Amino acid sequence: MSQPETPQTDKIFITPRSRSEDFDFGKETSEVFDDMLYRSVPFYAEIQRMMGELVADFAMPGTRIYDLGCSTCNSFINIGHYLPEELDIRFIGIDSSEEMLKKARQKLTDQQFKRRYELQCDDLNKGMTITNASVVAMTLTLQFIRPLYRARLIESIRRGLVETGCLIVVEKVLAENSTLNRLFIKHYYELKKRNGYSEMEIAQKREALENVLVPYRLEENTQLLREAGFKHVEVFFKWYNFCGIIAFN
Repeated sequence: MSQPETPQTDKIFITPRSRSEDFDFGKETSEVFDDMLYRSVPFYAEIQRMMGELVADFAMPGTRIYDLGCSTCNSFINIGHYLPEELDIRFIGIDSSEEMLKKARQKLTDQQFKRRYELQCDDLNKGMTITNASVVAMTLTLQFIRPLYRARLIESIRRGLVETGCLIVVEKVLAENSTLNRLFIKHYYELKKRNGYSEMEIAQKREALENVLVPYRLEENTQLLREAGFKHVEVFFKWYNFCGIIAFN
């Protein structure tokens, strides 16, 4: 058995850049992505635990669990621990980065992931057909979908869920109040500093994300879900400008 690969330290923005290029999920990012997640996403391990518990609550035999924007498949491995071994279910991972999916395949092999699964390289901006899903998860994914296409994607997810299925969304969000929004962002950057990022790294990444990560207010996200046809929309996690939402019928 091969040993799980130790994630490399995220140093993408550690040196000055003459001009900032848009952030992407290519090879350089894939090599350090797990380290980036744990150092940049507040309570990442707890969010994963909560998602695993909620997925286990809604997962039904003979259905599918989708992870849209699956990156290196941390969620697959985590969710697998919460499901009964005998549960007949299929995991479907979608990501726009083939480099991320290469990492995911290796990780699933290293971790001896025994569930049935398939990984697909697709651009969610172009739409997605979801079928027979008891759970669809989007962890920090919707914010990277162009706003023009978000409603269409959410509607296709809702149509592809079984009657008792749910959608789990984790997102960065804007505060309703501009003062609080500024304070929340300030405290978020303080967290990143505590986790070893320098002010230059934080500033350069912020600039690189400016054109690709477009957060909504929490109210806008819940409205998007309700307009897609979800009857029940609840927040299950909130930390400053990060939130977790579950939607179902």
